[in-house]
Amino acid sequence: MDRLYITKAENAGNLTVSLTFSDNTVQTVDVGDFIRRHPHPQYNKYLDPRKFRSFAIENGNIVWGRNWDLMFPIEQLHSGVIA
Repeated sequence: MDRLYITKAENAGNLTVSLTFSDNTVQTVDVGDFIRRHPHPQYNKYLDPRKFRSFAIENGNIVWGRNWDLMFPIEQLHSGVIA
């Protein structure tokens, strides 16, 4: 199987992102829900919509922060449910 990776990420509002994957799947993921269920100072700052929008695609995954403060397994993002 080919390696699965994110090709495009867009802010979808309300702390969600729309992700396009290398297999052409498009998934909208509610990252804010994860942060609220798993409070931690490293994550909580991304509840600020301005900081939330600062994500980037690096090595085929969506990440927040210069040191990858917040990131998720690609399989969970692909399924649309992050645990």
